[in-house]
This record gives sequence, structure tokens and C-alpha cells, in this order.
Amino acid sequence: MKRITAVLLLCATGAASAADITVSAAASLNNAFREAAAVYEAAHPGDKVLLNFAASDALVAQIAKGAPVDLFASADQEAMDKAQAYVVPGSRRDFASNRLVVAVPFGSKLDLRTLADLRQPAVQRLTTGNPASVPAGRYTKGALEKTGLWGELEPKFVFGTNVRQSLDYIARGEVEAGLVYQTDVASQAEKVRTAMVVPTATPITYPLAVIKGAPNAAGGRAFADFIMSPSGQSILARFGFGKP
Repeated sequence: MKRITAVLLLCATGAASAADITVSAAASLNNAFREAAAVYEAAHPGDKVLLNFAASDALVAQIAKGAPVDLFASADQEAMDKAQAYVVPGSRRDFASNRLVVAVPFGSKLDLRTLADLRQPAVQRLTTGNPASVPAGRYTKGALEKTGLWGELEPKFVFGTNVRQSLDYIARGEVEAGLVYQTDVASQAEKVRTAMVVPTATPITYPLAVIKGAPNAAGGRAFADFIMSPSGQSILARFGFGKP
């Protein structure tokens, strides 16, 4: 019987059996993919779904080292480009879009209307994902470089290992503001609010692809097809993701 397996921490659980489908997904997809997995399981009695969440580049590194991954879902095209040698030709598809925002703790009194407002002395600490390995960080760096603010603001940043860690910094009030995804703010709406939407040089699109030599490539394709289906797209929309 086909089984779909996904793990929160792939390396911590050990290798999956050959019959399992392992889905490695960007951290920002956590809530949406968990619900998608539950809906998929309900439609396929006996199947199980386990998800491996991390920063997209970290997931690529796992795949490059031989992790038994069947389907990879990235938060940007650059990470998927890095994984291109490992994906099945023709299986790469865009499945969602997102927006970058400046977020602040829910009770913040800061008046932030433009990126230049992040220069004010009241903003002592900022956060985003590490630009070297996290798509949200790359989008942030690009937006700030375009406005000529990166060099001045970079010293204020406390970089997260993934975008959800940065969101936690904001929610706990450990930073005055951060640049994360619109969907991340929605996941902690009682603790974090959006101050402004940040224009990005390129649209924020999420691709997925089946991995070459996957233990269960057919299962990976099946879950990818579900994500692309009206039901899968409806789930993503409920969590704030746009169409690809």
C-alpha cells in the first residue's frame, strides 16, 4: 500500500522506508502544508503524511547529501535552481505566491510607512532570514539594496535560520520590526501585525519538484498534483498564499 510520510525534522527521524513519500517544504509553508496533508490523508484512507520543514537552502543541502526526499517545495526560485540537478525534468511547477511585509509586534507604536522609516533610532533591531540561505532574507536584501538602505540597515539585523524564527523574534518583542512573508504574519495575527507591504524586484513565487531517484516518486507526484488541484489551492489561499 502506498504511504506518504513527512517529518518535522528529517534527520532526527532516521531514513524513511522505501514505500514512504517524504515531502521537504520551506518553513513558511508549515501551517498550509500541514492542513493539506490532513486533507490528503482523509481522501486516501490508510495513507500517512509527514513533513520536513526548514529554510529552502537547508533542504537543498539535505537533498544534495542524499536525504530520501520525494518532493521538494521551495520558497523561491533560487533555491530550486540550486536543486535543479536533483529534480526530475519536467516536474518543476510553480504552485503559490506570497508578499514580503514589514511586521511589528502587535502592540507596537512605531509609525512605519516606508522602508526609510526603518532608519529611525527607535528601530534598534530588525530581523529577517539569513540572506545567505533563506529566501525571505534574499528578498529583503534585494528590496533594501534597491532603495540604497541595505548598507545602513544591515548592522541592525538579527538573522533567523528560517523565516519562522524571525517571526518568533517579532512576536516575542525581541526586535522592533522584521521583514517576513504576509502569510507568516497571518499565522500569528494575535501577536504580530503588518506595518507595510514591501515591493520586491521579482515576484515571490514557490516552485515544487519531484526528486530524482526518490524512494516513492509516484507518491511525490500525487501529492504535488493535490497541491496544484483546486482543493490544494483553496487550502493555500486560506493561509494567505496567492496563485502561482
